Parts: sequence; C-alpha cells; structure tokens
Amino acid sequence: MLPIRAAVLYTALMFGANPAAADIAAADAARAGDMQKLVFTEAKPLPGIGLVGMDDAPRSLEEFRGKWVLLNFWATWCPPCRKEMPALGALQSARGGDRFEVVTVATGRNAVPAITDFFTEAGVTHLTALRDPKSELARNMAVMGLPVTVILNPEGQEVGRLIGDADWAGAEAIAVLDALMR
Repeated sequence: MLPIRAAVLYTALMFGANPAAADIAAADAARAGDMQKLVFTEAKPLPGIGLVGMDDAPRSLEEFRGKWVLLNFWATWCPPCRKEMPALGALQSARGGDRFEVVTVATGRNAVPAITDFFTEAGVTHLTALRDPKSELARNMAVMGLPVTVILNPEGQEVGRLIGDADWAGAEAIAVLDALMR
C-alpha cells in the first residue's frame, strides 16, 4: 500500500507543482542591493479597474497578459519617481519584448503634456505610459506613496512589490528579473 501512496503523491507533485513558485523562490534568493526592498507575496489578482492611455483611450492591464510586467506607479512631481524613470526606460530597452514589459502608471492629476515633457527631458523612450487620473487603481492596490513598483506574473497577478525608488537597470534588478523569468 505504501508504494501506491508514494506513486500517487509523486504523480500529484509532478503534475500539480507550481513552476511559478520556483521562479519566485529563485528571485527571492537573488535579492541584493536595492532589491532587498522587494517583497514577494502569494499571487494576488488585480482589481479590474481601467486606465487611460496617453491618447485618452481606455486601456487595461489585461493587455499585458502572458508577460511578466514591472508596473510602476509614479507622478511627475515625485523626485524619487523622476530619479528612477531613466533606469526603467533602460530596463525596457534591454529586456522588453514578448516575455517582459515595463508599464508606468502616472497617478493623480498628471497631465499628458507634463508626462510627455518629462519623458523627453529624461530621455526616456520605449515605455508604455498609462494614466490613473483618479488614482482608483492605486487606491485599490493599496499604493500609499510613490514610487511603488509591482511585479505581475504572466497571469496578471501581483507577485512582488517594491516601495521606493530602485536602480531597475542595475545588476541586482537584472538578476532578480532573470530568476523570475527562467
């Protein structure tokens, strides 16, 4: 009877194991430098709150399903946000593609011209820029200050969060993201 139980347990583990959990464990182990502020959590679904594109068209985080997403909440008036934005742009340029994307969400009353001017001044290109004009998504996700960066798995669930600015183009961030995306 014991060999049958062992075989059933082994089969259940083999087919039911969550490969994403292994990715999180490897990424957690890779944390160093700025990334020590990154906290991984059990996957949590996001609220179904819409956002607005730079062209005022409705947008949704559902558009990014199937990719790992670095979701950065920021504002044009926030000095730490402004400090980290060039690194986010560099990260997107280096790593963005079919499996990964940096998405920025300007919260509150950040006017399109101010966002565009800031990106131009900072030399930031290649970022997906969305707006949360009433901070509804930020409130529902308990974003209580800026910047806050949330990591979404390909299923669109929050799996990690970093409060404050970080060098997202640095070796520590790259090591964590590479471990996640194995």
